[in-house]
Amino acid sequence: MGIFALIIINKAGGLIYNRTFSEGLNQLNTNDYLVLAGTFHGVHAITARLNPIKEPPSPPSSGGSPNRAEPASGLEVMETENFRLQCFNTLTGTKFLLFTDTMQSNVDGTMRKIYELYADYVMKNPFYQLEMPVRCDMFERKLNSYIREINSSR
Repeated sequence: MGIFALIIINKAGGLIYNRTFSEGLNQLNTNDYLVLAGTFHGVHAITARLNPIKEPPSPPSSGGSPNRAEPASGLEVMETENFRLQCFNTLTGTKFLLFTDTMQSNVDGTMRKIYELYADYVMKNPFYQLEMPVRCDMFERKLNSYIREINSSR
C-alpha cells in the first residue's frame, strides 16, 4: 500500500493541491477535499493553542543568545486502524497532509522530500502565484516518480 494521498493547504485554509496515489482510501470528490482542507485548517489552529503550560525558558547561557520558546505546532499525526495522517506545517503556514498506510516507515523523510520537490518545482517557478492552486507539470512528474518508487518498494 504505502502512500495513499497528498493534500497541500495554503495559509488561509484553502486547498491548493490534492493527489491520490493508490487505492487505499475511499474516493472523495473535489467538494469533499475542499471541506477536508478547511476543517483540518481549523482543527490545526485550535490544537496549536491547546499546548500544555511549559516551564519558562532558562536564562541565556553565558555570552550566548537567549533561548527561544518552541512555536506551537498543532495537530501533527492522526492514526486510525486504516491509515495515518501526517501534517507538515511550514514556517509560512502552508500545510502538507500525507495519508499513508499505518505501517509506512520514514514518513518524516518522505515529507521532507515532498517539501523539497515543492520548493524546487513550485516555489521557484516564475509563473506560480503564491496561495493559488498548484499547476506545475514538473512538480507533478517528479512527485509521481518519487511516490511510485516508494509504493513499488513495499
